[in-house]
Amino acid sequence: MWQEKTVGGGEQAADFGDPNLTITGETFQTVEGFGGCFNELGFVALNRLSEAQRNRVLDALFAPDGELKLDLCRLPIGASDYALEWYSLNETDGDLAMAHFSIERDRKYLIPYIREALKRNPRLKLFASPWSPPTWMKHPRAYNYGTLRWEPEILEAYALYFVKFVQAYREEGITIHQIHVQNEVVADQKFPSCVWTSEQLRDFIRDYLGPAFERHGIEAEIWLGTINAPDMWDIYTKKISTDYDDYAHTVLSDPGAYKYIKGVGYQWAGKNAIQRTVASYPELRYMQTENECGDGNNTWEYARYVFNLFQHYFFNGVSSYVYWNMVLEPKGRSTWGWEQNAMITADPETAQPVFNPEYYVMKHYSHFVAPGSVRLGLKGMWTGNAIAFAAPNGERVVVISNPFKDARTLRLSDGAHVHVFEMEPESFNTIVLPG
Repeated sequence: MWQEKTVGGGEQAADFGDPNLTITGETFQTVEGFGGCFNELGFVALNRLSEAQRNRVLDALFAPDGELKLDLCRLPIGASDYALEWYSLNETDGDLAMAHFSIERDRKYLIPYIREALKRNPRLKLFASPWSPPTWMKHPRAYNYGTLRWEPEILEAYALYFVKFVQAYREEGITIHQIHVQNEVVADQKFPSCVWTSEQLRDFIRDYLGPAFERHGIEAEIWLGTINAPDMWDIYTKKISTDYDDYAHTVLSDPGAYKYIKGVGYQWAGKNAIQRTVASYPELRYMQTENECGDGNNTWEYARYVFNLFQHYFFNGVSSYVYWNMVLEPKGRSTWGWEQNAMITADPETAQPVFNPEYYVMKHYSHFVAPGSVRLGLKGMWTGNAIAFAAPNGERVVVISNPFKDARTLRLSDGAHVHVFEMEPESFNTIVLPG
């Protein structure tokens, strides 16, 4: 249950004891935003609601005075695993010139969804990635499994596919701000997917995608994403030779590829790699590109796990955090047969939305931590449970969890005063200190 409380100003009083959490003078990364993904099944779910409830949900997600204030969102290039069915933007065999490239299907599902968001927040930024290239570009010829055909004419055509995508959306009045080359580069799945080696990512960005964007004047940034990386356990049990951060390191250590890359997007098993990549390339920007998705039950226990994911990624340098499906029907069943969580469930029987626990996890961050906020240093026994930010308006924001089954007292020092808060058992808390 969400509760808002106002407490008195802090003071230095011996009765309070020593601080157990202190905001230090250290500063780290600047926040770029929070968001979710536009998917076909999400738009279908949204339209199960009445018009009034649909507007309520969209306002809550995107309005600048809404609850989540989302400002950085993702969309697929072709079908994601939460599309209604497989499709790409050009299934015409051998069309190397992309003469038959089309976003006509997107005009039915994705573009109306995005326009509703942009109507509420015109400053919303968008990034996009494919789950699979067109099937005729792959070996074997399938939307799931397989790899991109490594032939110069295919690679040239695939780079042009990305160019056409950015141009087509621009003609719709929608700016694509970032392109991420492939969703989950090591995911060989039954849903739309395509496996890439790190060497292939390096060569495609360096020799094909980067030059194509230059030739066509494409201003969208190229990001090295979305990387899930080999899982650490698989490295040991399956004797995978590529270490878990070698995907990024192989690409970024090549000057020709590096010059085109503005940031790195990690998700899922990529959480094991981000610390080492940030240590090697601190000058780049980092994003958590897809929140881990759960099992469709939308439980409080999984929300606690997700809260810890937010902390892990911000501790390790991300500037933005992106949820997966913002809205789904109950149980969140995919076209390919599994169930996942969503921030909001649209119940078709009642035409009412249900705001799930992970919606409120996101609210603890996105409502209070505006773009331009700077992460601050902390010290003390609660440091491992908290993240602090300096907001552009001068406020300081501390997001902290109490994982224990009993209430705990937080004595928070801002350097000048000690503020005392009682944290409920097993609670998430956002503390806003005035500037």
